[in-house]
Amino acid sequence: MDTLQAIQTRNSIPRLEDPAPSSEEMFEVYKGALRAPDHARLRPWKFIEVRGASREKLANAFLKTAHSLNKDLSESEIEKLKQAPYRAPMLIILAADIKNHPKVPKVEQIISMGAAAQNILLGIHEIGYSAVWRTGQMAFNPEITEALGLEANFEVIGYLYIGTSSGKEKPIPNLDPKDFLETWN
Repeated sequence: MDTLQAIQTRNSIPRLEDPAPSSEEMFEVYKGALRAPDHARLRPWKFIEVRGASREKLANAFLKTAHSLNKDLSESEIEKLKQAPYRAPMLIILAADIKNHPKVPKVEQIISMGAAAQNILLGIHEIGYSAVWRTGQMAFNPEITEALGLEANFEVIGYLYIGTSSGKEKPIPNLDPKDFLETWN
């Protein structure tokens, strides 16, 4: 698959099952992630890979965070949080390692982490697996940062759920670039 084909055919796949990429395959994917734009070479990337039984640790972090954000959780909300990490055989927690820098603001470091995540999504697709990027209340808050045991300067920007597609894939919309493009002459 060439680069443009991978970009143009990548799709978010919410229903995932085994197998997930091997550690060897992921090593190559992570090498691609590390090619994301990185102003001042701050390297604001941390990827926390979660597989198998370690998904329970993530479920517990989700519950702890939800309780700290909202003390009154229903039984269905608790169950949904407990099951969330089991929606895929592998997850990657995307944690931006924010550094104080006079020329590189926080938002730029988060964008760099997002670019690294997109490179992972493209790499996963190129080697024949599927993924979806999820956020929601378990991202962008200091409570999840603490629940995951990360230093306070980290910001969780989302989770990549990765595996093999197990369901009907939604059609990729045929968007016309002209609808989003302005050319200055």
